[in-house]
Amino acid sequence: MGPPGAGKGTQGELLARRLGIPRYSTGDILRQALRDRTPMGLEAQRYMHEGALVPDDLILGIIAEALANEESEAGFLLDGFPRTVGQAEGLNVLLAETGQELDAIVDLSVPDAEIMKRLSTRGRKDDLQETIRRRLQVYEAKQKPLLDWYAKSGVRVVSVLGVGDIDDIQARILEQLAL
Repeated sequence: MGPPGAGKGTQGELLARRLGIPRYSTGDILRQALRDRTPMGLEAQRYMHEGALVPDDLILGIIAEALANEESEAGFLLDGFPRTVGQAEGLNVLLAETGQELDAIVDLSVPDAEIMKRLSTRGRKDDLQETIRRRLQVYEAKQKPLLDWYAKSGVRVVSVLGVGDIDDIQARILEQLAL
């Protein structure tokens, strides 16, 4: 977890590759369900075309489909999910049903000034200064309570400084996870 532009995708991919486990990005899973035209993917598409958020239960169903494959039996890394306490509660139920559990949550800590710098130099339209500020506010409002909820529920939450060289950040993650 971490704010937009913290490097979650980059670090998640490196960690998943090192551990030999699949990395599931919510966006990637959703796009795959749409490409495969699964019933849940088609239902999600209806919400997306209306400009509405895909409901948590539908997202959880799509994630459940992804986690049901053999690759996930030895472990998996979730990137971009959960984003709210409600989603986390649903994920806990899903994992309990499959006999799985979360080992740890990695939170990449990056100062707002660094996030602003990173995102404003990416060249994406959705990375304008005001949009970046809004995205950071949404992160603070949703993710911080989620991290607190996980810590209170007994899941190990490790905070790692997400500033510096990509390999140095990965080394800090591995050290915090004792890998």
